[in-house]
Amino acid sequence: MDHLSRIGVTLAGLLVFFGLAWLSNQYPFETDMTQNAANTLSPATQKLLQSLPDNVEVTVYIKKGKATRQQIAQLIDRYSRFKPNMTLAFVDPDAEPDKIRELQMGAEGMITISYQGRVEKINFIDESTLTNTLLQLAHAKQRWITCLTGHGERSAADSGNFNLSAFSKELSRRNIQVLTVNLATMHGIPDNSSLLVIAAPSVSLMAGEKALIKAYIEHGGNLLLLTDPGNTAMADIMGLVGIKQYRGTLVDNNYALYGVTDPSFIIATEYVGHPITQDFKTITLYPKAAALAIATPSPFTANGIFFSTAKSWTEVGEIKGKIGFDYENGEQQGPLPFAYALTRTVGSKQQRILVVGDGDFLANAYLGNVGNLDMGFRMVNWLIHDDQFIGIPAKTSTDKSLQLSGLALGAMAFGFLIIMPVLLFGAGLWIWFCRRRH
Repeated sequence: MDHLSRIGVTLAGLLVFFGLAWLSNQYPFETDMTQNAANTLSPATQKLLQSLPDNVEVTVYIKKGKATRQQIAQLIDRYSRFKPNMTLAFVDPDAEPDKIRELQMGAEGMITISYQGRVEKINFIDESTLTNTLLQLAHAKQRWITCLTGHGERSAADSGNFNLSAFSKELSRRNIQVLTVNLATMHGIPDNSSLLVIAAPSVSLMAGEKALIKAYIEHGGNLLLLTDPGNTAMADIMGLVGIKQYRGTLVDNNYALYGVTDPSFIIATEYVGHPITQDFKTITLYPKAAALAIATPSPFTANGIFFSTAKSWTEVGEIKGKIGFDYENGEQQGPLPFAYALTRTVGSKQQRILVVGDGDFLANAYLGNVGNLDMGFRMVNWLIHDDQFIGIPAKTSTDKSLQLSGLALGAMAFGFLIIMPVLLFGAGLWIWFCRRRH
């Protein structure tokens, strides 16, 4: 190849190189190869950003030169691709001592998120934290829900396995506060309550309490009823909304396919079309559920939203050993509904009521299973008319720590400190030897 040909090949290579560089700048392409797509905003975050019309201002109070600044900038850059009016500003705490005192900032710094005049302060930022903060700011006002107490209900304050304190804390993170009310002493449901929750009482309510709840329903109050198999204390309250429950406990012959050992654990894998379940793809777990039915004609529009499989039935006997469907014993064959969503128009608003035949799926012991927490959020958001937030699940950060055994650490140290240097040194000797021969 002569001199001019080599120059031509070089120029052609440079032209291709700069052409590819220009194309990569005009049409950027990224792929996320991390576990759980840790460097890509989740669809839930993207949906939330699309629901925020106004500017979001992120101000970071961290000293200059900190590597954390670059990490935060990269995170906000991913957000700003979906929300261009999201801005980021860095402030050196040493330059504004008065502001530092006002914010009561610690040595580690602080981050403020501002939206529509409301400000939230956080000390750590990742997608989960930032998205939850934006979710809180998106709510113009604090919402209240009321949980009935005094009859052995699932408690929103106690930390026992079958209580609801963990779910209550998760709701508070979304600016939904939970208040407990004993109608025997308070004689009324607070006017600012967006929802009344009655979670599987173990004893029947008094006549005066039932009258208060009946009046609440007649005036269009939203209601969440959680019951259990054999719970007779809920019969009168459920009768007010035209729902009854079948005798027995739902059992499913497919339980072994799901990797569970108890046939009374009902797994929901498919969902009917309803705003609560729209685009929901995660399975949910319901331990010891009761099948439900519409009792009488009522002014409510009733939609069954959770159903057991065709291989399920209501077992009225003891769930022990070999069991099977027994029609003569009054058992009902699946598929059977175990949750109903009820609606009607009262005045100028839509009343929403949800009846679920399981009081445990939101309990502390089961809240972290598969999609139970997200389903709980969807239910509450639908009941309090926060429809725009129904599809936004709780996003949790994956574990970023790497736990290695002593043997694994020793093998890595031996490989990097001894094996690799020896291989590189050997490769160098081989190249030197080959060049000497030629």
